[in-house]
Amino acid sequence: MADDKAEPITRDQIAESIRSVRGEVTEEAEAGARKLIPVAVAGGVAILVIAYFIGRRVGTTKSTVVEIRRI
Repeated sequence: MADDKAEPITRDQIAESIRSVRGEVTEEAEAGARKLIPVAVAGGVAILVIAYFIGRRVGTTKSTVVEIRRI
């Protein structure tokens, strides 16, 4: 069962373990962010281009034509 001669876990051991896990998570998050930035920029540009062309189409179909006649 429990070994009475086992050394107790110290606060320094716990802190070191947490630092190592936090470091790994931070490194993976930074690597993921580096890959995500170009994708986000390309997506934003695509959305702007689509909005531009949709706006042009709606503008031509719903534009008001004013006819001026001389009497």
